[in-house]
Amino acid sequence: MKPKTKLNLERPIIFFDLETTGTNTTHDRIVEVSYIKVYPDGREERKCRRLNPEMHIPEESTAIHHISDEDVAGEPTFRQVAKSLLEIFDGCDIAGYNSNKFDVPVLMEEFARCGINFDITGRRFIDVQNIFHKMEQRTLVAAYKFYCGENLEDAHSAMADTQATYEVLLGQLDRYSELENDVDFLAKFSNIGRAVDLAARIILNDKDEPIFNFGKHKGKTVKEVLRREPSFYDWIMQGDFPKNTKDVLFQLKFKYENERRKQKTESK
Repeated sequence: MKPKTKLNLERPIIFFDLETTGTNTTHDRIVEVSYIKVYPDGREERKCRRLNPEMHIPEESTAIHHISDEDVAGEPTFRQVAKSLLEIFDGCDIAGYNSNKFDVPVLMEEFARCGINFDITGRRFIDVQNIFHKMEQRTLVAAYKFYCGENLEDAHSAMADTQATYEVLLGQLDRYSELENDVDFLAKFSNIGRAVDLAARIILNDKDEPIFNFGKHKGKTVKEVLRREPSFYDWIMQGDFPKNTKDVLFQLKFKYENERRKQKTESK
């Protein structure tokens, strides 16, 4: 049973899915990208294309998405399609399945390698997996069966997963009256743990203060840690962390330094 609901949109939203060489968001590369761009008037644009990752695709990854080195040998690199892909995403909100923690960070890293800043300012991100986990605790295959009443064919094919994610969100809107058909609401609802960055390495506490959500400083405010242990900032900025996490931390550090300078000026 296909969902009956249609998304209530103020601007286009892109559902997308990536197949990659692995699960490391900072080092692994895209081998297939698919998207469905949904417009406020209901029009849809969809495309799926493979990319040459310029590195070996590990056999364990091929076993999942069935894409080998030979399959992408003659395909363009990400750098060759980066500008056209940026135009497709321009001005759009973004949705996916586990996309906040994986697909969006990977995409940002790929753009960064090309010297392109994939600006996420003002965008809303709907992670359909997070909505599903809040409601039912299932995988995408089970989610599709649960909400759409059909078996998901060709799971781990980028387009099949993208289409399924789109339909699952519509099915969720059909099923749960407490979900508002509003992109801003859905983006906030699908944000697990009040995340400040997409990977939820930094979240908000009960006082709306940014705190670290990992490592030895988990639960401590970012402001306190940066003041007491500046080297922790350097460790993150030089470490294997998503670009978005580093960008958010840089912005927080800049904000806190400005606040301290202002306080010193006012105290004179």
